[in-house]
Amino acid sequence: MAAAETGAGGETTIAKEELRRDRLLAALTLIAGAGLVLALPFALQAGARFFLPLTAAIVIAIALVPLLEWLERRRLPAALAAFLCVLLFLVVANGAIASIVVPAWGWAEILPERIDRVQTNIAPLIDFYSNLERFVNDLLANVANTPTHNTGATTGEPPASLLDFTASTAPSALIEMFFAILVIYFFLAGWTRLRRAAITSRTSFGGAMATARVIQDVVDFTSAYLGTISFINLTLGALVAAALWFVGMPTPLMWGGIVAVLNYIPYFGPILSAALLALGGLMTFTDVWWALLPAAIMVGAHLVEANVVTPLIVGHRLTISPLMILVTLSFWGWVWGTPGALLAVPLLIIIQTVVRAAGKPDIAGFLFEHGTLVTDAVPPGTPATPPTSASVEEKDAEGG
Repeated sequence: MAAAETGAGGETTIAKEELRRDRLLAALTLIAGAGLVLALPFALQAGARFFLPLTAAIVIAIALVPLLEWLERRRLPAALAAFLCVLLFLVVANGAIASIVVPAWGWAEILPERIDRVQTNIAPLIDFYSNLERFVNDLLANVANTPTHNTGATTGEPPASLLDFTASTAPSALIEMFFAILVIYFFLAGWTRLRRAAITSRTSFGGAMATARVIQDVVDFTSAYLGTISFINLTLGALVAAALWFVGMPTPLMWGGIVAVLNYIPYFGPILSAALLALGGLMTFTDVWWALLPAAIMVGAHLVEANVVTPLIVGHRLTISPLMILVTLSFWGWVWGTPGALLAVPLLIIIQTVVRAAGKPDIAGFLFEHGTLVTDAVPPGTPATPPTSASVEEKDAEGG
């Protein structure tokens, strides 16, 4: 009996020591993870010239994987299929440059000449707010005076292609663009080989299946999100462009392209589109209410898209919290500016997919329960609900 009690006491002591060691390892992991999280954004910000084109290229390449696999199933060699995918991307990018940047260059040139018209149009709106009127007048005066010192900056030819646009922006941007294109090409050309190596290098059948499932989920979820949101945004941009053409707004294709591109940015994109259209309307029309009509058209179309069209197309498979979207947008927008905001949701989808399979950090469990930092991963075979653009559109509807 005494021996049994001794044995039980020994097991209890061993269990306590194991728990103490687990908590020590978890605490060290927590400290290291906190340090990494705090240091990572500053490293990404400082190395933006490397990390931004690399990240953008990887996201674009992942979105192009379904097209690559479709071409490879038609017995095209991997190198040729990758080349065709890159060529398609470049054609689309050049089309965006031709339809948006070239007309926008002309609007930027005539902006100093239209300041008086803008001021005249908005004057009735601020008659009741004398302090605000004084502030706006000072601001417009400053804007009107600024271009006189840099007239040479707006007299050049607008960029006619992606290459011209990148070269005119900054010399280093040209190198970053070619770097990104090469990353996309080599990523796609070696995709099948890399995926096979990642799966076959696992030491167990379960590990191989889990790896294959994560890779497929990342590709499916990312490409599904980007494909769905691209279709919705292009349709929205085309409808807004047609409505603007009907009311006589100059360069409607440019405005439709701006609406489509900015709609990739949840929350802030539609607001910025409406603000730009309001400025364009004030520069074009003499009647203030008619001048605000383009912005009203965009807002109305976006409300219909966010509340009716998108839920009808993608359903209600909402798996991304609006709070997570807002935090992600703020983080990547702070780190990389507008390009970071464009990449925010695809990066969130990729990270969520990987974390969901690997096991989520459980800080509450470490502090209050069993002392470990990671919850169990999703068991193999559990159906996953893909993050879709429904989350983005639902929060857009909530934000108006």
